[in-house]
Amino acid sequence: MTSQRTRERMVARLREQGVRDEVVLAAMNTIPRHIFVDEALSTRAYEDVALPIGYGQTISQPYIVARMTEILRRGDTLGKVLEIGTGCGYQTAVLSKVAQEVYSVERINPLLMKARSHLRELRARNVKLKYADGAMGLAEVAPFDGILVAAGATHIPPELLQQLAVGGRMVIPLGAGDQVLTLIERTPEDYRQTQLEAVKFVPLLGGIA
Repeated sequence: MTSQRTRERMVARLREQGVRDEVVLAAMNTIPRHIFVDEALSTRAYEDVALPIGYGQTISQPYIVARMTEILRRGDTLGKVLEIGTGCGYQTAVLSKVAQEVYSVERINPLLMKARSHLRELRARNVKLKYADGAMGLAEVAPFDGILVAAGATHIPPELLQQLAVGGRMVIPLGAGDQVLTLIERTPEDYRQTQLEAVKFVPLLGGIA
């Protein structure tokens, strides 16, 4: 269940679900998703479901990982990307294959330590992880060409808007109850917001734990 053939079946299913970005699909075909979940769940690692990773957090289903990355890329090479919510590091690993630089912030320190170990195993050298409040972003290395928020927010944190480069894109689940995957694009004049599809994420929380 953890073979290359299993990953290829996952990628074929993602194509059937409408993911069109072959760069994203190729990245997901190379990353061993099973190393990011507990051994007891490894046989389910390539199913299209979110799985628990401890501390009330989950690894997103493969479709959501692919879809958010595809939206962020827009068929173009990504320069500097910020991820809010490292979690187990799987989405981070996918981003590392499609962006030049990836900065990822996690507020739960034991999860960050696990993610660091996974990403080291994969030799993801273009990734920098930080233990911090993700809602505040990383002003010291802004602006970012892309920001991916892997937690549901009731509103768009103003700090993240400020850290998005002109021409940049942010993908964020938004909503107090029902969440909608939302694309924010920064133009020279303002921000353009597009609602995409219904999603379900753990809440975006402030502070560190």
